[in-house]
Amino acid sequence: MLFEIYDVIVVGAGHAGNEAAAAAAKMGSKTLLITMDMAKMGQMSCNPAMGGVAKGQIVREIDALGGLSGIVTDESAIQFRMLNRSKGPAMWSPRTQNDRARFTEAWRMHLEKIPNLDFLQEMVTGILIEGDRVVGVKTSIGLEIKSRTVVLTNGTFLNGLIHIGEKQMGGGRSGERASKGITEQLVSLGFESGRMKTGTPPRVDGRSLDYSKMEEQPGDENPGKFSFTDTKPLSHQRSCHITYTNPTVHEVLEGGFDRSPMFNGRIRGQGPRYCPSIEDKINRFAERERHQIFVEPEGWDTIEVYVNGFSTSLPEEVQHQAIRHIPGFEKAKLFRPGYAIEYDYFPPTQLSLSLETKLIENLFFAGQINGTTGYEEAACQGLIAGINAHQKTQEQESFVLRRSEAYIGVLIDDLINKGTDEPYRMFTSRAEFRLLLRQDNADLRLTEKGHQLGLINDSRLEKVFDKRNAIYELLQDMKQHKAAPEEINDGLDELSTATIREKVSIHQLLKRPEISINSLTKLDSSLANHFQKFDIEVLEQVEILTKYESYLEKERQHAERVESLEGYRIPSNFDYTKVKALSTEAREKLGKIRPETIGQASRISGVSPADVSVIMVYLGK
Repeated sequence: MLFEIYDVIVVGAGHAGNEAAAAAAKMGSKTLLITMDMAKMGQMSCNPAMGGVAKGQIVREIDALGGLSGIVTDESAIQFRMLNRSKGPAMWSPRTQNDRARFTEAWRMHLEKIPNLDFLQEMVTGILIEGDRVVGVKTSIGLEIKSRTVVLTNGTFLNGLIHIGEKQMGGGRSGERASKGITEQLVSLGFESGRMKTGTPPRVDGRSLDYSKMEEQPGDENPGKFSFTDTKPLSHQRSCHITYTNPTVHEVLEGGFDRSPMFNGRIRGQGPRYCPSIEDKINRFAERERHQIFVEPEGWDTIEVYVNGFSTSLPEEVQHQAIRHIPGFEKAKLFRPGYAIEYDYFPPTQLSLSLETKLIENLFFAGQINGTTGYEEAACQGLIAGINAHQKTQEQESFVLRRSEAYIGVLIDDLINKGTDEPYRMFTSRAEFRLLLRQDNADLRLTEKGHQLGLINDSRLEKVFDKRNAIYELLQDMKQHKAAPEEINDGLDELSTATIREKVSIHQLLKRPEISINSLTKLDSSLANHFQKFDIEVLEQVEILTKYESYLEKERQHAERVESLEGYRIPSNFDYTKVKALSTEAREKLGKIRPETIGQASRISGVSPADVSVIMVYLGK
């Protein structure tokens, strides 16, 4: 036999596929990762950056569970910024600019160190089925490789079609062929498929730009990092820059609209609402005279620059003419034009919360095949799919994160229960418990779960326990330490906050918006030495937990009430057609999605609170 029987086969080595393969193999499954090009494993197909609003929280959660995205990101970063520092901690979101080449190199290096993981450079054209169960894959050269589970992470490659003006070419990325056969087979098996669209901007020669006409955007003065491991923060950084379009740019772009596949009907797939093309922006927001352009270096040593905000599928000559009217781009030289790409996806309501398909047992989907957009959204799905593929081979219970436990839980719950007809992107507003799901406490929330799965070692878990104990110790100390009026009132006056008449605990003082951990040491010099024995992460946690104590408690209580509904399980063979008191829409949606719990049923679009009550009464009988 050319190949042994694998426990898990992962198809595709993008962000989802890499996380899936790494997780399954590290948990003990004999895993095969199949990709069309091993030189492009984990490639950043679009912008050379990780994280951002809500996405940064996801990367930290992946890391806390034992995934590799955070480590790879830190090892290839060229700039770090914590976004939204002026807002509350629920909104703080880490983001890095990355070296595109080093990101891919780091991914491959880490994957090749995993003993249980094999690789194959080939195109998968179909899956092997026995009854209603997947048993392997078949490839373009006729190989049939058997496995107990299969994870499909095909990205934009399923019948991918690239558009540049009036030109069309098959491909999953620029210069790479599309994947054929899988969609057609899955549809023949009863799966519903659709088309989506995404795009990418032109890349330009950084030597041809005039940065003096742009606003510099440096990294943070004291850069952080994504991983909770011992990766090193940046000691020096590369700046990005900001410039803007103008009416002349818009006029040139509009002159090419008659040849735009966006407007002449050649693109049928739905594009990302929150990352529109430049032609879509000037069409939808005609009243705006300018749009922001982020000028992002592609790495430490390359001259290539990514023009973030100028995603387009217009003809090359229109792109080139228009971009040269942007301040700083007057002499810009294009390395390659922007393009749009259409690809197949499968509405995610066809999956269970483990990301296993409902039609075919042991078959998992992760990433853009499920209708999402973004590296981070793909990576977290890959991690969960890889974990659950391994769990399935061991006949273990599926690993599912609740909405109150992680942004990852919110994302998957949204996909399964609400579906999506446009590329899904994560935002903090999607998480009803976002104050609990902060980026700073991802390790405290999830590392123990990663350890239970076998993805986190004992020493790393011990560090989390030490951190938790240190936080508790400092909180108790601050509640017991009292400050006297004669000692601190002058300092309170300087901070423009009310003075005190009697002794008050420093924990109570820290609740004031004008007072920070740092200012406490100035109010009471004895605290400076005491605080020195605690890590900055512990101090930050204590400050957040103190200032937002009442809000956090309310959110925890709300989460507990919501989660109580998750305890009411619905039999998998429950016949909703017999429950006549349900609305017609509820019967249809519930029968299609088949929720596992009352809590899940309550989050399905079209299922009202009255419908939920009816089901609970019916189950009670």
